[in-house]
Amino acid sequence: MARPESEHPTELELEILKVLWGDSPLPVREVRARLETQADRVLAHSSVITILNIMHRKGYLRRRKEGKSFLFSPKVQKENVAGCMMKDLLSRLFDGSPSAMVLNLLEAADVDSEELAELRKLISRKAKEQSK
Repeated sequence: MARPESEHPTELELEILKVLWGDSPLPVREVRARLETQADRVLAHSSVITILNIMHRKGYLRRRKEGKSFLFSPKVQKENVAGCMMKDLLSRLFDGSPSAMVLNLLEAADVDSEELAELRKLISRKAKEQSK
């Protein structure tokens, strides 16, 4: 029995999206080369073609024919994918509590004083937006 399709991009799909968010449109051979250098991921050419076609079918990518090759570009924006994945994580793991999620992030990650200052600014800005 086949595994059900993921609601969100898989790990490999995210790696491919990161490549394409950085630079696109790209042919299969260039996606494969960048996966090897950027994500330290060695894949067969046919495997990359297969996953790109799956991502196209899922609506994550656009493809257009140029000569004998297809060029791929992202159809989804990074912010939208991140937002959907964060909402899912918030709901499933933190029972909808943003403060629990942020506390866990602060305790699990190495957050330096500059990042903490930036987080304070973002929280202040968000609080001002909601008080309007």
